[in-house]
Amino acid sequence: MCRHLGYLGPARSVGDVLTGGPNSLRVQSWAPKDMRGGGTINADGFGAAWWTPDGVADYRNAMPIWSDPAVETVLGGIESTAVVAAVRSATVGMPVERSACAPFTDGTWAFSHNGVVFGWPDALADLAADVPPTALLRLQAPTDSAALWVILQHLLRDFEPEKALRELVSRVRSTSPNPRLNLLLGDGTTLYATTLYHSLAVLDTGDSVTVASEPLDDNSRWRLVDDKKFVRVRPGRVDITDLE
Repeated sequence: MCRHLGYLGPARSVGDVLTGGPNSLRVQSWAPKDMRGGGTINADGFGAAWWTPDGVADYRNAMPIWSDPAVETVLGGIESTAVVAAVRSATVGMPVERSACAPFTDGTWAFSHNGVVFGWPDALADLAADVPPTALLRLQAPTDSAALWVILQHLLRDFEPEKALRELVSRVRSTSPNPRLNLLLGDGTTLYATTLYHSLAVLDTGDSVTVASEPLDDNSRWRLVDDKKFVRVRPGRVDITDLE
């Protein structure tokens, strides 16, 4: 599977978001604590997206995050008030390449999927049938996560973000046997997440909020999110409701 995080708050370097804390996202790439049977390490690439006045920028690499000096030399010099990032553990049979690494972005959104859609690709065939063919032809990688992103983009045209994510989870659960769907979506001001099988934690300090697969440090204010929950956060406000 994968590990991911989202940050909203005072401007920080993107590199610091990836490496800050004794259990940072970078540390979780080789020493995750709660994979729940979804692999042992997250060495199949990584990515980060951040918001600028012109929209979303991103950096992705199929190398392990620990082997890329750009985390410090490039991302360490870029500051943003909003970041979504992920390290990847590729599902068996899916490619290890840059285009398969989250987060997936467009001009507004950044999206990450920690989990797996069992029965892929057949399990997503009916959902994909509602997506314009031109969007499917632009699929970034032959993976379940990339397909979920294209389907979600289509849903976001008709629904607000929470409804779109809930609709996506509901439809996938109707076609895939026990899918693992920890989804993370951000627009630069709000983070939306789901828990379905994999772990998630939230830290709200009042002026910043972080959503992460695992707590990044020993701060006692981290809130562990139960399974089958929907999370909507911005600094100073954390809403956690039932997913079903």
